[in-house]
Parts: sequence; structure tokens; C-alpha cells
Amino acid sequence: MLKSSDLRGLSLEELREKAMSLKKNLMQLRFQQKTGKLEQQNTLGQARRDIARILTIINEIQRTGKKK
Repeated sequence: MLKSSDLRGLSLEELREKAMSLKKNLMQLRFQQKTGKLEQQNTLGQARRDIARILTIINEIQRTGKKK
């Protein structure tokens, strides 16, 4: 689980890279779920929440015009 306080310390580019990485991971988790190889079902929800948390922080940074 990613903490928003840790994410706020990252630059905009780092946040975008982390979001892309998590999206790729989410896609792999979905494949595992469909094939029946996913052991912990809660990892899907956690990945979605982490992506949403990062995208929210990206939007906040863009709205305020604060660039790092």
C-alpha cells in the first residue's frame, strides 16, 4: 500500500511512471485471476486504489500549477 504522504514527495514524472508501472501490474493480476492463479484476491483492489491515489495527486499538482 502506497502512502499519499510518500507520493507527494515525488515529482510529476515519477508519479506518472509509477502509475504506468501499477497499471501494467494490474493487467498481469487480471490475467492471473482469469486463469485461476491469483492467490490473494485483495491485491486487485489494492492495485486499483493505489492507481487512483496516484492519479488524484497528479491532478492536484496539475490544478495548482505546482511543478517539481
